[in-house]
Amino acid sequence: MRPVSFARTARGELGVHVLESLDADAIRGWSVAAVTSLDAHRAEIDDLNVFPVPDGDTGTNMAATLRAGADALAAADAATVGDALAALARGAIIEARGNSGVIVAQLLNGMATAAAGADRYCTAELRRGLAEGVSQAYHAVAEPVEGTILTVARAASEQLPAGDVPLARAITAAVAAADSALAHTPDQLSALARAGVVDAGGRGLVLLLAALATVITGRTPALANVAAPAARSRVPRESGSAAFEYEVQYLLQAGEQATIALRDRLSGLGDSVVVAGTGDGTWNVHAHVNDVGAAIEAGLAAGPTWRISVVRFADAAGPADAGEHAAGPAVATRARTAGAVVTIAPGAGVRHLFAGEGVVVLEPDAGADLQPHDVAAAVRGTGATEVVLLPNAERMTDVAHAAAEQVRADGVRVAVVPTRSPVQGLAAIAVHDPARRFDDDVVAMAEAAAATRFAEITVATERSLTSVGICQQGDLLGLIDGEVVEIGHGLVAVAFALVSRLLGVGVELMTVLVGADAPAGLGELIAGHVRERAPLTDVSVYVGGQPRYPLIIGVE
Repeated sequence: MRPVSFARTARGELGVHVLESLDADAIRGWSVAAVTSLDAHRAEIDDLNVFPVPDGDTGTNMAATLRAGADALAAADAATVGDALAALARGAIIEARGNSGVIVAQLLNGMATAAAGADRYCTAELRRGLAEGVSQAYHAVAEPVEGTILTVARAASEQLPAGDVPLARAITAAVAAADSALAHTPDQLSALARAGVVDAGGRGLVLLLAALATVITGRTPALANVAAPAARSRVPRESGSAAFEYEVQYLLQAGEQATIALRDRLSGLGDSVVVAGTGDGTWNVHAHVNDVGAAIEAGLAAGPTWRISVVRFADAAGPADAGEHAAGPAVATRARTAGAVVTIAPGAGVRHLFAGEGVVVLEPDAGADLQPHDVAAAVRGTGATEVVLLPNAERMTDVAHAAAEQVRADGVRVAVVPTRSPVQGLAAIAVHDPARRFDDDVVAMAEAAAATRFAEITVATERSLTSVGICQQGDLLGLIDGEVVEIGHGLVAVAFALVSRLLGVGVELMTVLVGADAPAGLGELIAGHVRERAPLTDVSVYVGGQPRYPLIIGVE
């Protein structure tokens, strides 16, 4: 970390020197000051937290988010103000916690966008940065609500003085506008008015901007006093939010178009939906839902998903809050009476592997795929109230979802973990724990499946154009994660080429399923090749007996 070049008095206060612009060291100083301020006011902000869920963690989440950003900046060799803001913003977005944490991280990202390529950050950059941050924050939230951190941020941006004014004057005006907007949030949001408090996230943002003003002006701005709520736990949530009992959050790698569809899907499942991006295809996704499995499935459908987190509000609430959460929907509070896993698995060997783990296995008919009513019948046949479905093939995923909708109408909770290959299904089963709470189990299984890459070899049925060239009927196609990466004529040669590609990313565990049409000894040949190339990789070979795919490989 570069040293922060600020003069300090014996009392530890920042000196009175006024900055005309921000550089990388000033951003480092701001990051430290912001974390210090949010940590000092964490309990106060937590107590203000009554919207969208009175779970008392907004201060904790915002402090953790800024601390992550500050840590990322400290670890970065950022020479320019643009590099420093980019490191701060990215660290905050990747580690952002909670609704307000994700939103404030997006505001930082807007400020970083305005600093790209700049050596100095003056009033013009601050004006553009706050405006861009507000735009990104509003865009990230599926259903923006006024009277929240969004309103406070917009006020700070819009009340910046026009023209070429000193940076100190600009930030002072922004802080004053934000503080004034915060005082009026109870006028805009009935949940705040009933509790007699200002918005928690908005209060955190005012402190964040005040920390920046302190760095620039050398003086701590005067802020309005904030009253604590009389009884936070007695305040009802805003209309609609009481129905959703879980907070789901994860990171996603996807294009912007995919996130638009994701935001719509999550909005149909719940509320408090925020999808915030770093600008390079990484997104922090946040939502309040009841169907945890469906929320995770939506992310996996959009792109690679990791660092999945699920919090049940009733578990996070203190004793005084229990009565409020107990009034939620029965589906979120009933005791689990029985659980089951149903999977689709072609090939006698593959079916045996799943059945050995206590999984209900469905086998497609020869030459025909299963239909939704077939899968629904199997789910009903388990007699379980909570069921996980593993389709194990991309073409079967829609069938599994259709079957799940049929059975949900009967009051059964069904989660589809979108496994695209039997090896992903086996990875999910490896972490399945019947004693674990259903939603936690779904999260663990989804994470395990998403962390497993899969490769397949199949035979081209016709001449066609692939991503690596034209294949002829009868050619062997090597696929990784569903995409053709090799075209060849020799099974062993294509298999070795796939293995080389997979080992290139680092592999701890490899599972090989040998198909019905594979020659004898193929599995052992591949295992020997892997042990020679990567002796630390653990290889397991099974006779899967699956049709159409002489070889399926999974790596973790």
